[in-house]
Amino acid sequence: MQPKLNVSLRQIAYFKAIGEVGSFRGAAERLGVTQPTLTAQIATLEESLGVKLFERTRSGATPTVAARELIPVCNRIQEEVQSFIDTAHGFTGGETGTYRIGVTPTLGPYLLPQVLPEIHERFQELRLFVREGVPAELSQDLRGAKHDLILSTQPIADVGLEISPLFREPLKLVLPLDHRLANKDVINRTDLVGEEVLTIDEHHLYHRQVTELCQTLGATTRRDFEGTSLDTLRQMVVMGMGITFLPSLYVASEIRESDPLRVTDVFGVNMYRDHALAWRSRSPARPLFRRLAQTIRELVPATGASDLRLLY
Repeated sequence: MQPKLNVSLRQIAYFKAIGEVGSFRGAAERLGVTQPTLTAQIATLEESLGVKLFERTRSGATPTVAARELIPVCNRIQEEVQSFIDTAHGFTGGETGTYRIGVTPTLGPYLLPQVLPEIHERFQELRLFVREGVPAELSQDLRGAKHDLILSTQPIADVGLEISPLFREPLKLVLPLDHRLANKDVINRTDLVGEEVLTIDEHHLYHRQVTELCQTLGATTRRDFEGTSLDTLRQMVVMGMGITFLPSLYVASEIRESDPLRVTDVFGVNMYRDHALAWRSRSPARPLFRRLAQTIRELVPATGASDLRLLY
């Protein structure tokens, strides 16, 4: 008969944090606990399991062979616990409670202010805790139950997820007023051959999308000056450092007629990105999330960006 183990979810979370951060001190800072508290809990966990989990070194904490095997199990345990919580929420009627939504920094700040007030009006007992992240991290965190749903740019890997397409957003060419093309009535794709285009850093999916667009147009992206946000891109264009592409929602939200910029399309070129809402396919709140997706589609025409196209 195996001995009865006394292992808590808190100890599992502490163990996983050390494995991810690589040190007791860093894990304690992330968790918001004291290092002695963390050390004591791991010692108790090791005693309960009967195995050594970490080897302390000058550079941090190295997982033992046993720990390396156990860390992936932590993810499954936390996902099952979140599923337990989600299921309990499902019995409350689905529209009550706080859900965690991850959003991309190139979409969330320019869409959510337009739609959240009406969402709150329609779902008055619903609370959305919003956190930003790049698309690759959002999908990973959704599967790991750090988010309940995500609002992101496609493609989204759909393994284990339900994805609801929302709308297609055009990209606009943005030029400084002293650029050689600024006064041209119609800008064609051939006008952009050899042009250097500003973009944000490569950690963002938007960087890849703009890079692929530039390859199609015969332009290149500037690697010596990369913006950290859409705002910095706009500011660099104003300063005459180059041209760029900006999403339609951003243009409608942030660029004014008084700004020293020319905002236009490229004739004959389809420049766009598709957005979607996604959640875990086993989430008991999926009926609510489907209603949220439909609500966002209904609200998109009122965002001020008149050229968005709904997707179903």
